[in-house]
Amino acid sequence: MILSAHQLHYLPWLRYFHKIALSDVFVVMDNIQFNKNGWQNRNKIKCAQGWMYLTIPILQKFQQRIDEVKIEMTQNWRQKHWNSIVLNYGKARYFNEHKVFFEKIYQTEWATLNDINYEMLRYYLQALGIKTKIIKSSELAVEGIASERLVNICKKVSADTYLSGAYALEVYLDEKVFQDAGVTIALQEWNCPHYEQQFPQAGFMPDMSIIDLLFNHGPKSRDILLGQ
Repeated sequence: MILSAHQLHYLPWLRYFHKIALSDVFVVMDNIQFNKNGWQNRNKIKCAQGWMYLTIPILQKFQQRIDEVKIEMTQNWRQKHWNSIVLNYGKARYFNEHKVFFEKIYQTEWATLNDINYEMLRYYLQALGIKTKIIKSSELAVEGIASERLVNICKKVSADTYLSGAYALEVYLDEKVFQDAGVTIALQEWNCPHYEQQFPQAGFMPDMSIIDLLFNHGPKSRDILLGQ
């Protein structure tokens, strides 16, 4: 059984979903430390100038867990994000097929970062037709940190293979911890496919949010993602 894991991200990029699609189980790391320089509350969308960030303003404290991160409610970020999405994707071929969901998302007052990110993740997976089982790490009650924690998660769900990002061994994974536990590390091999985007005059922009693919290619998005 192949397991992969990642924090919840806002408007995740394509590589995120490629990893989920190749896994039997995907564990949402919803209770680990928040990374203020990461992608939990921001990502990129295509625009006429190339790309731009959409960032959710947060109330973040030092060494806070991701499930404790609250959204800054005094800023009108929801309307700004929705306006940016409509402006840059309103003419995309499949935008209207997803419009109702995203309109509702940006009309809702979300209290925590995890809440909006998890709700959107469920929708993306459904739209992509990805059937991977999703489990929250908070539901598994495993102990440990870093590689030890991931190995314990694999053991908890009886996974014998951990699918990791290509550079994880260089950055944070301890291969020996996995070897000692009898868990194989598989590295994700993926290059962003070239697909039709809005604003072709700006050139192709890789690693955009998943909405860039969904709005432009709709039901073909999964096949493009998997190179089929």
